[in-house]
Parts: sequence; structure tokens; C-alpha cells
Amino acid sequence: MTKKKAKVGSNTIALNKRARHDYFIEDEIEAGLSLQGWEVKSMRAGKANISDSYIIFKNGEAYLFGASIQPLSVASTHVVCDPTRTRKLLLNQRELASLFGKANRDGFTIVALALYWKGAWAKVKIGLAKGKKQHDKREDIKEREWRLTKDRIMKNAARG
Repeated sequence: MTKKKAKVGSNTIALNKRARHDYFIEDEIEAGLSLQGWEVKSMRAGKANISDSYIIFKNGEAYLFGASIQPLSVASTHVVCDPTRTRKLLLNQRELASLFGKANRDGFTIVALALYWKGAWAKVKIGLAKGKKQHDKREDIKEREWRLTKDRIMKNAARG
């Protein structure tokens, strides 16, 4: 009997690396995405970018704004492909109400952190975020550099 090998690779489609640099992430929520067929094919090919995207509220629903999914060159000719269209997020009422309240009342913003596959479904991880000041960013950089230096020292001490 031969064992089936696990699929090599990640389920991650796109990451927003700048979000954790520019914001303090207070809470993370997973949401579904309402997509068209050509968008799913493009995402499978890895042609998605969420670096400048955020969540907006309209008519009591949440939408992903600013995400770009580039259409494949072999896409159908009778479908109009808009790479930067606003995509609806699939959240339940309780999550929507909670996010809407915190974003309006407490001065938070909601940003997209990651786009990934969960089974056959495309999911987006959104984060409730508060903006960082310049000195907060410098503190993070100092802390990261200290951690690297400390690890290097410990590694050399273990050898010696």
C-alpha cells in the first residue's frame, strides 16, 4: 500500500504584509467572499493582490474595497472583467453588527490581512486595526532587530 503524499504548497493566495506594520491588529475574523468564475480561476493562478485593500460598509453589508484580481489572458471574451471591483464579504449578522459598531465608534479601521483557500472556498482574514504612529513603527523595528541579535548570540554561545 502506498500512502498518498500531502499536497506541497500553501493555501495562501495573497498576504497583506504592510497591515501589521502600519496597524495594531486587535481582532481577526474569517469571512467568505462572493466571487465570479474568472476571479476564482485567476486566484488559483495566484494573480491576487490585497496590499491596499480595506473593508467598507454599505446598506448594512460589508465589502472588500481595493483588492485587485488580475484576469487571465485566456479568460472568456463575453465576460467583462473588472480587476478592482468591490467584492461582497459573507459574514453573519452578529459579526457584521460587531464590526460596524467598533469601526464607527472606537476609531478602528478594518483591513484585509490574508486571502486563502479553505477547502474549495476562498476566504479572507480581516483584522480590526488601529493605526500606528511613526514612533510605534520604530519600536517594532528595534524589537525585531534585538530578537535577531539575541538569537544570533545564543546560537554562537551554544556552539562555543
